[in-house]
Amino acid sequence: MTTTVTPGRTGPADSGEQVGKGDARRRMPRIPDRIRHGALPYLLLLPAVLLELLIHLIPMVIGIVMSFRQLTQFYIRNWGEAPWTAFDNYRIAVDFSAPIGEDLLNSFLVTCAFTVLAVGLSWLFGVAAAIMMQENFRGRGLLRAVFLTPYALPVYAAVITWAFMFQRDNGMINHVLHDQLGLTDQPSFWLIGDNAFFAVVVVAVWKSWPFAFLIVMAGLQNIPRELYEAAAIDGAGVWQQIRKITLPSLRPVNQVLVLVLFLWTFNDFNTPYVLFGRAAPEAADLISVHIYQSSFVTWNFGQGSAMSVLLLLFLLVVTAVYLLLTSRTPRGASRTRKSADA
Repeated sequence: MTTTVTPGRTGPADSGEQVGKGDARRRMPRIPDRIRHGALPYLLLLPAVLLELLIHLIPMVIGIVMSFRQLTQFYIRNWGEAPWTAFDNYRIAVDFSAPIGEDLLNSFLVTCAFTVLAVGLSWLFGVAAAIMMQENFRGRGLLRAVFLTPYALPVYAAVITWAFMFQRDNGMINHVLHDQLGLTDQPSFWLIGDNAFFAVVVVAVWKSWPFAFLIVMAGLQNIPRELYEAAAIDGAGVWQQIRKITLPSLRPVNQVLVLVLFLWTFNDFNTPYVLFGRAAPEAADLISVHIYQSSFVTWNFGQGSAMSVLLLLFLLVVTAVYLLLTSRTPRGASRTRKSADA
């Protein structure tokens, strides 16, 4: 019987090497598990933080610096040489007796009215549709998909389609209202004049209410069905159940939903720009398009940056006040929680 020995490899040497490696591994400093697990979330958030810095925070700081300069088309090539004007751009923007300040105030009021109507109607349609979709009936899945279609469509394609529908001579809106139903004496101009305000509200509501529908429908899944059954046994009708059970239970969802809809609608630039182009009618002069015109049409980037900073401050104040008011627990709810804990 012969024993085959592999040249250059011996048992004791291999075991010695393994023992040496094991000792080296034992001598290597090990990161404590607490530090390692504590740093992991920050490492995962690091790419998002870097993108946030590059996309939002750094341009925002640059815009704030630009608002203190007289940055016009003469300093585009080297905007660092633009004269420093301190708060002059802000004084001009808030001087409501002057043409620039008066136009900005009119645009701000139009945007407020537009936001109130668009957010209110979007929330109302979304809640009504979500409550209706809670009942089981044939075709419910298909109807849900149809309701979510405006939210799934690209914004530009949808708004361009609405622009064609609002055409005076060959648009579908005038064809239905004037030619078929006879509700108007003559075809209306929807993209110019006072009707432009209603046109942009209709498009904004059509585009936003499916989001409200989706969020409210998800919130309704957390309401126990036993509450409705008990209320029905006690003789509560549909409206009483909605008012006493559904809306109070949806309060946390509605708080976030209304805030998100407000921020999206007040800052909406795509809808009015695609619908009207660069020159929006006075009745639909939303502040986002107004700031764009002040910056890229008149080439006064310093003035446009000052308006943007004022808009940012307004939205921050409104958001802080809204969160402060809605974060307070109602007295009835606090008493209910105390009694439940007792």
